Amino acid sequence: MIEQEEFTEISFEEFEQYQAKNKETDFVVVDVRQEQEYSAGHVPGAKLIPLNVLGSHLSELAFDKDLFFYCRSGARSEVAGIMAAESGRSPQKTYNITGGFLSYQGHSLEGFPRLQVFDYQESDGGLLYKAMALEKAAELFYKTILSFAPEEKYSASIEQLAKAETAHARTIYSYWRKTVERPEPFETLYGSFRGDILENGQPLAEVTARLHANKEISWTDVIEMALRVEIQAYDLYRNMADRRGQGDAQDAFLSIAQMEKSHMKLVAEMLGSD
Repeated sequence: MIEQEEFTEISFEEFEQYQAKNKETDFVVVDVRQEQEYSAGHVPGAKLIPLNVLGSHLSELAFDKDLFFYCRSGARSEVAGIMAAESGRSPQKTYNITGGFLSYQGHSLEGFPRLQVFDYQESDGGLLYKAMALEKAAELFYKTILSFAPEEKYSASIEQLAKAETAHARTIYSYWRKTVERPEPFETLYGSFRGDILENGQPLAEVTARLHANKEISWTDVIEMALRVEIQAYDLYRNMADRRGQGDAQDAFLSIAQMEKSHMKLVAEMLGSD
């Protein structure tokens, strides 16, 4: 890293190393490009704040978190770093990712996070309730793809991922139960969810139908689909945390984003095993 007067420069490779080692509560990633650029492809979990409106949104970004800016090539994010410095941020907690999105080699996402699966008018309790239902759908998704596993060892890994989705729901439940006077037991509540919408906003039935309709689908195809679902889930929870602001809902969404990050790694390890 090369430390500048206003901020610190870091490559995408160094950022990914940082991301792997740190908790989701430690940092924020801001894409300062325009909406159409972000929609064409963005870093999972990145918050979109175009450079032309960044000045009026800097106060919304917590001073105690590490702040990473990126753009297409690194020029606009350098300006963003200078603007952050002028707002009083520490150079040691402000980063410009050099080379921009052009140098990014990781998994990217098109479109916008499927935030429409949540109703912004809902209370924290309502949002957390919806999040538990999404976890149920993720569990059912993994149970669906069990039949595609080529070997028993991969079946065991998929079963582990399915069980982990239930664990995610339990984590959310620990926050949700604080929002109601007489919470139902977790097993009763979780068992009542239909689990019909995945965290990427797609109906589980449609995803399942596509899997079974493709007679030539390979294990790699299945796992790449699972990896994309996990990346989209991470993107959703990170952005929901940023949108919601401080509170139990934000803590819960960041906690789940942290878990989704570990899921992405587990799923990626199963690639190339066709």
